[in-house]
Amino acid sequence: MTTGTATADASGTWTLGDLTVHRMGLGAMRLTGSAAFHHGTPSDRDRATAVLRRALELGVDHIDTAAFYFSSLRSANELINSALRPYPDHLVVAVKVGPFRDYDGTWGTPARPEDLRGHVEENLRQLGRDHLDLVYLRRMHQESIAEHFGALAELREAGLIRHLGLSGIEPRHLDEARDIAPVVSVQNRYALGGHDPRTEELLRVCGERDIAFVPFYAIAGEAGPQGATAAHDDAVLSVARAHGATPAQVRLAWTLSRGRHVLAIPGTGDPRHLEQNVAAGALRLTDADLELLRGVARSGEVAAAG
Repeated sequence: MTTGTATADASGTWTLGDLTVHRMGLGAMRLTGSAAFHHGTPSDRDRATAVLRRALELGVDHIDTAAFYFSSLRSANELINSALRPYPDHLVVAVKVGPFRDYDGTWGTPARPEDLRGHVEENLRQLGRDHLDLVYLRRMHQESIAEHFGALAELREAGLIRHLGLSGIEPRHLDEARDIAPVVSVQNRYALGGHDPRTEELLRVCGERDIAFVPFYAIAGEAGPQGATAAHDDAVLSVARAHGATPAQVRLAWTLSRGRHVLAIPGTGDPRHLEQNVAAGALRLTDADLELLRGVARSGEVAAAG
């Protein structure tokens, strides 16, 4: 299992609107360096390029990125552009808009509705594309998302965006957005042993409505943007030993087990870890495994609720 011989085909597929992708994808944030955003050691350019090209060789056809994914020397969008253009027809590149970072890496004021066209155009420029396959509105604590989502819906009508998604939301925001335009995907923080109980409801609602649910930090846990967690419960370690897998692979397999509409976008800047992540799509957890892991999931809900 840990050798990474499987391809993304083993994870199955899901359709985002009219775009079919494998359920195992790639998050681009970690391509830029050893830690999130502007801190840590910048990535090696050749290594990051190798990860992207190897991902496509392994059948990955869904990459998640953003213009605000950059470190002191690297931009995720620019790396994707230089490594993968001309883009294969089957490749879906999803971006998030809403947050804003200055060139020195500091976070600025979140976008107003009228700012979102500029955010979309910046992603288009960096990626070298004339339209974006999927754009997520990342909610930044606002109570209502109607104005922001409406602005993106207008850009969709103008042909700059193919499909729309939401990130960092509560279930009520999904209803609000769907009154404006179709939503094909929701992206929230969700991991074994670390998520808000309200996100469990959101996952369920997305499944009922055939909307993709795309967790971020699925293998990071509380480590978040710093990378994969090293804190594994005994249950995770036990399941990993039983399958000859890594704990990270178990976490990814658990993520995919949450529903056929659940996609995974683990991030890495390491070609070996990429292969392990993709191989996790072939790991089938037994009922006994899932029962053992259920306690980890419940403890994480309690912690998140507190």
